Amino acid sequence: MQDLVEYLARSLVDSPDEVSVESYEEDDGSMVYELSVAEDDVGKVIGRGGRTVNALRCVLRACAAKEGRRMLLDVVD
Repeated sequence: MQDLVEYLARSLVDSPDEVSVESYEEDDGSMVYELSVAEDDVGKVIGRGGRTVNALRCVLRACAAKEGRRMLLDVVD
């Protein structure tokens, strides 16, 4: 799943080498993915009104439902 988030983010930004995804599991069993991108690319990942990041979260939720888990995506500044 981490590779999927990283692949999608790299295709959206101008500096794909600066994309990194870290993950950790919370106490309730949900996985949290923290997406870091270059400072200039944060707006591209979030999108107008948050549409792009919401689409990424939707893809992640669909994959999580298939596995029977809960997954969250955070964009780290």
